[in-house]
Amino acid sequence: MNLSAFYSWLKRHLRQLLVLLFCAFAVNTYSQQKVYKEAEVYITAESTGQLLARTGFRAFEPLEQPDENFPTIMVDDDITFQTIEGFGGAFTDAAAITFGKLPPEQQKQFLKECFDPVEGNGYNLCRTTIHSCDYSDTMYTYDDVEGDKDLKHFSIEHDQQYRIPMIKGAMEASKGTLRFFASPWSPPGWMKTNNEMLHGGKLKPEYNQTWANYFVKYIREYEKAGIPMWGLTVQNEAMATQVWESCIFTADEEKDFVRDYLGPTLHKNGLANVKLMIWDHNRGIMYQRAEAAYEDPLASKYIWGTAFHWYVGNHFDNVRMVHDAFPAKNLIYTEAGMRGSWQSAMNLAKNIILDLNNWANGWVFWNLILDQTNGPRHAGGLYGSNIVNADLTTGKITYNPPHYIFGHFSRFIKQGAKRIPCTSNSDDFIATACINPDGKIAVVILNLKDVEQKGQVWIEKQVIKFTSPANGLITMVF
Repeated sequence: MNLSAFYSWLKRHLRQLLVLLFCAFAVNTYSQQKVYKEAEVYITAESTGQLLARTGFRAFEPLEQPDENFPTIMVDDDITFQTIEGFGGAFTDAAAITFGKLPPEQQKQFLKECFDPVEGNGYNLCRTTIHSCDYSDTMYTYDDVEGDKDLKHFSIEHDQQYRIPMIKGAMEASKGTLRFFASPWSPPGWMKTNNEMLHGGKLKPEYNQTWANYFVKYIREYEKAGIPMWGLTVQNEAMATQVWESCIFTADEEKDFVRDYLGPTLHKNGLANVKLMIWDHNRGIMYQRAEAAYEDPLASKYIWGTAFHWYVGNHFDNVRMVHDAFPAKNLIYTEAGMRGSWQSAMNLAKNIILDLNNWANGWVFWNLILDQTNGPRHAGGLYGSNIVNADLTTGKITYNPPHYIFGHFSRFIKQGAKRIPCTSNSDDFIATACINPDGKIAVVILNLKDVEQKGQVWIEKQVIKFTSPANGLITMVF
C-alpha cells in the first residue's frame, strides 16, 4: 500500500478507530474504579454493653468529596505500607499453669475463643519465655549446673508439664497458623556477674558463647517437641534491674553480643531464618538502641527488627522514627501487661492503632490467661488483673474488656495483610486500615470521646455513615 492509499484507508476508518480507542479507555477507567457495596460492622463499647457485637451490613453511598466539617475517616486502597506479621499473647508459666488446671471443657473453649481463625480471636503470633520469668511459679533454668559451658545438662523437661501441652493445644486450635518467638529474662545465675538471675547483673564475658549456644539448644529442643520457633529477642527489658529475673545489656553490649556471638551462632547452626530482634523494652530510647545496632553493618545483618513495649510514656513518634531511619528493618510490639478494665481496653485500642500507623508489623500482649489472684508469680507485686482470668476454684473463665478490643484487630487483620493509608479529619476519631491477602479491607475506628458521635468512612468516592457509642471501637470489613 502506497502512502496515498494509506491516507485514504485511514480517512474511511478513522471514526471506527476513535470509537474503539474511546471504548478501550472507558473500560480501563471503569476497571480501575473499585466499587464497594457494603461493609460488615462490629462494635465494642461499655456504654451499650456491646462486645465485638456484629451489627450487620451497611451499604455504601456515593460521595464525590468529603466535607471538612463532618468527621471522616478516609481510606486509600491503591497504596500499601508494611506487612502485618500477626497478633497474639504470651505463653508464660503462669498462663500455662492456669490453663492446665482448668477442666478439659473450659480448656477447649478458651483455645477456641483465642486461637480459632474463624470463630475466635485468631491469634497467630505469640511470645513465650526462655526458662522462668516473673510470671513463673518458681525460678528455674534449663541448665542449673554451674560451669557447664558445653550445656551437657540442658533440658526443657520443666516445660513438658504445662507450657508445651498448652502451646500444642493452641497450635491445633489455630489450624496451623500460629507462630512463636521467645525471650529470655536472664541467663542462668552462674553465667552472670551478680551470680543470680534476679536484680539485674550482666552476662560474664567468658559465657558469651555459652549463652549463644543456649539459644540454639532451646530452639532445637522445642523443634523436637514439635514447636518451631519463628523468632527470638536478645533480652527482655535490657535496661531494667528488677526484683525478678533480669539482665542488663547496654546498646553496645547487645550489639556486640549479636555481632560476635548470637548472630554467627544461629547462622552456623542453620537458624538464619529465625527472626532476631533487639531491645524488647520501652519506646522511649528505642531509636538510640536501633541506631547503635543498625549502624554497625556486621551486627545489623543478623537483626530482623526491633521489639518494644509501652510501660514508660507513649512516644509513638519514636516507632516511626526507627522505621524512617531504617526502613528495611521491622518493628514488633512484644509485651503489654494490663488491667482488665474498660479504661485499659480503650488505652489498648489507642496503642495498637497508633503503633500500626507508625509502622509496627505486629502487636503481642502479655499473659494469655491468669488465675483469680492474677498469678501465679514467684517475685514482685501483681499488676492488676489481665485480659483473661480464670477462677480455678470454680473453673469459670472471665473474658475482660481488653480481650474483645484486641479481637477487633486480631480477627479481621490477617497475617500477610498490608497497612494502607487511613486518615481522619477529626481529633475525636483515630483509625487504621489494612488490606488482607484476600482483598478485603478492615478499618478499625476508635471514638476518643465519652459521648456518642457520628462519622463516616470514605473510599473511592463512596461513603458509609456510622454512629459510634461513647468511647466505642468499630471495625468495618468490606
